[in-house]
Amino acid sequence: MKILTKGKYYGSMKSEHNLNGVILSEYDYLIPKTDWHFHENPYLMYLLQGDLYDVNKKQKTICPPGSLLLHNWQEPHYNSKESTHARGFHIEFERDWFKNKQLDVALWEGSKMIENPKIHHILAKLYSEFKFQDTFSEVSIDVLLFQICENIESVQTIKSNNAPPWINSLKEILHQDNENLSLEYLSNQLDVHPAHISRAVPKYLSTTLGDYIRQQKIKKAIHLIINSNQSFLDITFNCGFSDQSHFIRTFKTYMGITPKQYRNKII
Repeated sequence: MKILTKGKYYGSMKSEHNLNGVILSEYDYLIPKTDWHFHENPYLMYLLQGDLYDVNKKQKTICPPGSLLLHNWQEPHYNSKESTHARGFHIEFERDWFKNKQLDVALWEGSKMIENPKIHHILAKLYSEFKFQDTFSEVSIDVLLFQICENIESVQTIKSNNAPPWINSLKEILHQDNENLSLEYLSNQLDVHPAHISRAVPKYLSTTLGDYIRQQKIKKAIHLIINSNQSFLDITFNCGFSDQSHFIRTFKTYMGITPKQYRNKII
């Protein structure tokens, strides 16, 4: 079994930045299929472009653009490229970094897809700082890294707190970004009383239902801005917004800048 040491990935490195125990890197993925391998350190992989399969001993995961995967350092896996072009952004953590930040590395066990839109928003901000690289980028990245890890820990803790089984089904529906969602529709789909959904959403999604749906729309917009040359008008309607001004206002609320300003930072 091949072990990939610190900062090593299959593919061609486009850029890399080392920051006090964390390595940020962007790679073009070139080969159709990697060998079975595992990594020396835990890392996050955000798929910027292309389609991949990620295969471990337990499951095969389809990874379209915008996918965010958490990989444990002890998890053997391989990747196969299902498109001509593919590239990804990696955040690799040396294990002492968790200890220094007083974070629980045990919550990072296993490999899994991270769907929570809030974590995607933070990662998108971090990626823009990685690309932009001005005087303030390093301190911004340090803060954003901590926010990502805190939110991952929060999601993992919620999963272990006996959430009702239908919560995962609710998340799957919300992640489809259906613009016609309503409490009545969700109740019928889940066969759960609307009152139970209303009480459970703030507890297990850490926000309101409407806010989570808006977050999910912005998560989708982020990967379209990064991955395509679509116009902002096309992105507006592809993400289920009624008009472009509404999209711009919502994007700025969650990301702090307009879609155009974000695209300019990552070019």
